[in-house]
Amino acid sequence: MSPLYPRKQEAVNRNALWLTPFLQAPGLPFAAVLSEQDIDEAMAAGGVNFGQVGGSVYTPALTLWASLTQVLHTGELRSCAAAVSRVIVLLVSLGRDPCSSDTGAYCRARAKLPEVVIRRLALQVGSRLEEEIPADWLWHGRHVKLADGTTLTMPDTPANQQAYPQSTSQQPGLGFPIVRMVVLLSLASGLLCGMALGPYAGKETGENALLRSLWEELHPGDILLADRLYCSYCLLALALQRNVDVVVRLHQRRRADFRRGQCVARGDRLVEWQRPARPEWMDEETYATIPRTLRLRQILVEVHEPGFRVEKLVVVTSLLDAERYPTQDIATLYHYRWNAELDLRALKQSLAMDHLRCKSPEMVRKEIWTAWLGYNLLRKSIAQAALRHGKLPRQIGFAGARQAIAASWDRLTNAPTAMLRKLAAVQFEVIASHQVGNRPNRVEPRAVKRRPKPHKLLTTPRYEARQELIAGRRGR
Repeated sequence: MSPLYPRKQEAVNRNALWLTPFLQAPGLPFAAVLSEQDIDEAMAAGGVNFGQVGGSVYTPALTLWASLTQVLHTGELRSCAAAVSRVIVLLVSLGRDPCSSDTGAYCRARAKLPEVVIRRLALQVGSRLEEEIPADWLWHGRHVKLADGTTLTMPDTPANQQAYPQSTSQQPGLGFPIVRMVVLLSLASGLLCGMALGPYAGKETGENALLRSLWEELHPGDILLADRLYCSYCLLALALQRNVDVVVRLHQRRRADFRRGQCVARGDRLVEWQRPARPEWMDEETYATIPRTLRLRQILVEVHEPGFRVEKLVVVTSLLDAERYPTQDIATLYHYRWNAELDLRALKQSLAMDHLRCKSPEMVRKEIWTAWLGYNLLRKSIAQAALRHGKLPRQIGFAGARQAIAASWDRLTNAPTAMLRKLAAVQFEVIASHQVGNRPNRVEPRAVKRRPKPHKLLTTPRYEARQELIAGRRGR
């Protein structure tokens, strides 16, 4: 048999098994961002050693493979039962005996995969590919990181409620636990570069606090691009201490006076901000390192597109060199901030992560990191297709790429290397064909046409409502 074909008995033990469907083969662009050796090292560092007994079905490789199929599929095909069915088909195609259709073994194996391993793999894809992207994909030759936050809900179990309590405005038993998530995303490629999780409410659980926990993911020379929620003196100062420039919208509580400061151009001023009192979250030692003043650039951006919610906004930036960074370039860069909203929509809608499935906090975090791992690998495939076809990653649709990879997942998993290269060429063409539409000034009403079903809202905990129904039926 040709050496291009892996031996069937070893196929489910190879840690690169789950990586292959994401167009991973020697000679393909960005194929080295996550190698089999990297995966082996991550598994070893996380102490992953289950599934090593002869005859074991759910090895770490096969467990991750099945988990990622759940990420790529939606609806009923996302269930654990559907994942096990795909495992059975894979085993038979590899010449192995089919495993049981019971989901218990798979769920136990998934619980054994440490969160730290999945997190490491997801971030490694993002950081390495970001280092390798072509210079012409960057903004003025610099890496721009988008910061934004969102929330996800999860099943209403006691464990989830304790770790991630529901909104305090809802009665007990009527709401869902909520986790807050803040992410750092690459403007050039859409890759996840960092992510922090926390409860929806409570002291030091806001988006600014979570972003501060991600400083290590920001590298000297990066540009942090964010909305006005992150426009605070101390946050800007901490970023500048790391040699990270910032572009943010002016916070609504801070007034802009364009009669003061040094004029750079029309609607463009150099201003000085004074250091505020020490915030509660900052210790005195750190506060002492914060400069007493910050010299910043304040730019008035006029919005002429119809349908936008604002006609004018003020952008604040530490990019003071007006010759290198013209006024209009800064305004355009802030307009790109909307890509963060699109990337989070890709996670919550295209990957159907708006409402999670796991019933314990530990598994919830693993579910989120597995989704981001699949997201980053899809972004890698998009970057590969963009490079092959002379496009930018942002010009290629995420949903179309997910559909293309999911459709060929089984065939790509066990394809020999030579065939994988041929299939990859076709896949790149298919992925690149899903180009994001050029729809300038698109305006859509924030309303839906389809009416919701006329179900009553649940106003008492479900178990109480169930008992009332039972009592009502007995009384007839």
